[in-house]
Amino acid sequence: MYDVIVIGGGPSGLMAAAAAGAEKKKVLLIEKGSKLGKKLAISGGGRCNVTNRLPQEEIVKNIPGNGRFLFSPFSVFNNEDIIAFFENLGVALKEEDHGRMFPVSNKAMDVVNALLDELKRLNVEIKLNSPVAKLLMNDEKIIGVRLADGEEIVASSVVVAVGGKAVPQTGSTGDGYPWAEKAGHTVTDLYPTEVPLLSNEPFIKSKELQGLALRDVAVSVLKKNGKPIITHQMDMLFTHFGLSGPAILRCSQFVVKEQKKNGGQLVQIRIDSLPDQNEEQTFQSLLSAIKEDPKKAVKNVWKGIVPERWLLFLLQRASIQESEDGQNLAHDKIRDLAHQLKQFTVNVYGTQPLDKAFVTGGGVSIKEIEPKTMASKKKAGLYFCGEILDIHGYTGGYNITSALVTGKIAGMSAAGFSG
Repeated sequence: MYDVIVIGGGPSGLMAAAAAGAEKKKVLLIEKGSKLGKKLAISGGGRCNVTNRLPQEEIVKNIPGNGRFLFSPFSVFNNEDIIAFFENLGVALKEEDHGRMFPVSNKAMDVVNALLDELKRLNVEIKLNSPVAKLLMNDEKIIGVRLADGEEIVASSVVVAVGGKAVPQTGSTGDGYPWAEKAGHTVTDLYPTEVPLLSNEPFIKSKELQGLALRDVAVSVLKKNGKPIITHQMDMLFTHFGLSGPAILRCSQFVVKEQKKNGGQLVQIRIDSLPDQNEEQTFQSLLSAIKEDPKKAVKNVWKGIVPERWLLFLLQRASIQESEDGQNLAHDKIRDLAHQLKQFTVNVYGTQPLDKAFVTGGGVSIKEIEPKTMASKKKAGLYFCGEILDIHGYTGGYNITSALVTGKIAGMSAAGFSG
């Protein structure tokens, strides 16, 4: 008989097990794979972006999927507490751009190992290679779990921290959704977020832009009427199947939502290569560059405003010969180029599938979760944390912050519930 069983050895599960163990409870952590902390080990490009130091308001803004739910948990345990927690375990952290926090060593394994050492110190029992088949419950409350091999383990409380359906190679294969539904919970529609976009545009199919990165461009997802739904100014990348890179990943969930509205039709992505000036200013600066060097080939006159491959591609689009000199160039062609630089659009027909996404959209409805404790409102003794919940953020330490915060609170509360 255990006080607390935690299912899932990812970020939120490890945090939950440590939190319950710190309350001097008898804790069992069950993981279906052969290793704990797989997702932590590959996060942040193997450096592990443990949290983000931005103010809480900003963190919530970067969690467009129900981030506001976290205001209440943050009053118990927040991003600054995460930083203190890891530093107390001996993992020194450093701040990088946009508030992202990494271990000074740049090694994700240092974060994983610190958590594993902490579980050992707290005498948390660990069971690896043990897939859970179902939750055991009666009408009133949870009573334990049944493993795939038939073994039944009883406990006063159970924390479900099995992740979503994104990055399935780490073990997140959506196991927890049917368990949640059996316990009376609603699971909202699941969809990929933080995922590359797919396009059949001729220039994508011909791969002529494959591998071209655009730095600090403003990428917008457009409604049917051409108005932007969202804009992200970051880097992006053309690929052999469509578009990728940070700005695109952030826009992807808005493409999914727009396609739900428009019945699965194409969605337009607009790329603004020069977000610091408007179209008229762009036209004037192209014009004045020509006036300084009227006899020079335009591709040399305008060299450096954007990457050369992009410039040559857009010159073609505006029907301008790259070798012609600027003095004879018609103004309407220069205007067209200014327009292409500011408002180049790409039709996308969807996203890569959920198993290629970094983050799962949708999950266990947060309306049925007690925000201060992460307790199920449907079944006593049942707690949810991490990506199985219908909470999703952009990459940059936001999802992991949500996982660690909800994990800590679920573990503490489950320990308290067990008396």
